[in-house]
Amino acid sequence: MSSSPLADRFRQGYLLRLSAAAAFAILATASVHAAEELDASRVTTTLAVRGNVAKPMNLSVADLAKLPVLRVDDTRVVRAGGGAGETARHFAGCLLRDLLNAAQLTEGGRHDLRRTIIVATASDGYKAAFSWAELFNTTIGDGVLIVYERDGAPLGNEEGRIALVSLKDTRPGPRHVKWLSAIDVVRVPD
Repeated sequence: MSSSPLADRFRQGYLLRLSAAAAFAILATASVHAAEELDASRVTTTLAVRGNVAKPMNLSVADLAKLPVLRVDDTRVVRAGGGAGETARHFAGCLLRDLLNAAQLTEGGRHDLRRTIIVATASDGYKAAFSWAELFNTTIGDGVLIVYERDGAPLGNEEGRIALVSLKDTRPGPRHVKWLSAIDVVRVPD
C-alpha cells in the first residue's frame, strides 16, 4: 500500500522535528553536565592567605572552623534590578578580620595599614576588594565572613567549599566571592 505525497511530507517533517527535539535534548543535557564539570573544577577546598602577613597560611575548611565561628542570617533579598531575590540564607563561617588577625598583618612603616587593601580571589578569577580601614574601623568588617556552611550544610559545588560574603553591603552580589581560593594583603604604592 503506497502512501500519498502529502502523508510522506508530513512524516518527513515530523521526523525532522523529532530529530531536532532529540538533538536539543542531547545538547541541553551536555550543557548541564559541562556546567557541573566546570563547577567541580572551580571548587576550592583550601584558602591561601598571603602577601603582607607575618604568617602566610593555607587553610582547609577544618582549619577555618577552628577560628571563632559565627552563625548569621542574611535576610537581604535585593537583586541588581531592585526586585526581590531568594529567601533568607543562614551562613556559618569566620570573620575575615579574625582570619587576618591570625595571619598577623605587617606594617613596615607608619600608616602602612591605612594603605592596605585585602583582595579576595575566586578560582575563576573573580575578585572583590576591601580596604583595611573598612574591615577594621567600620561596621562593614562585622559582616565580612569566610563561609563554609549555608543553611546547615557544607557549601556545594555552586559556591565551592569556601566562599566570602559581605553581609553589611547593600547589595549582596558584588562582593560575594564563590570558589574563594585566596586572600591577598597588598599595599597601595606611594
